[in-house]
Amino acid sequence: MTTLLDVTDISTASCRTPLVREPITSEEAESLALTMKALADPTRLRLLSIVAASENSEACVCDLVEPIGLSQPTISHHLKVLTSAGFLTRRKRATWAYFTLVPGALDRVSQFLSTT
Repeated sequence: MTTLLDVTDISTASCRTPLVREPITSEEAESLALTMKALADPTRLRLLSIVAASENSEACVCDLVEPIGLSQPTISHHLKVLTSAGFLTRRKRATWAYFTLVPGALDRVSQFLSTT
């Protein structure tokens, strides 16, 4: 027994929903995807949370190893990704690196998510 499916003609103009605001451009989508990719890791989200919760939104890499439970080189890799994505800045003091949350760095992601 053969079952036939109804086919809807999608070529008519009546199926086009009008835009109510300007969508993001291809370039903006690429940039935002890279930004969100940096956040799409539980370790990096925890690192951002710890830095943001620290005094002056700044933390030494030496203070991040124990709460995360990973090696210092692994923590440094994740911090480098977050720094490259524009969420953190890095400052060296003596032998340690200190990371500070960039003011407003999460605003772009937040704004995009609130308008979708």
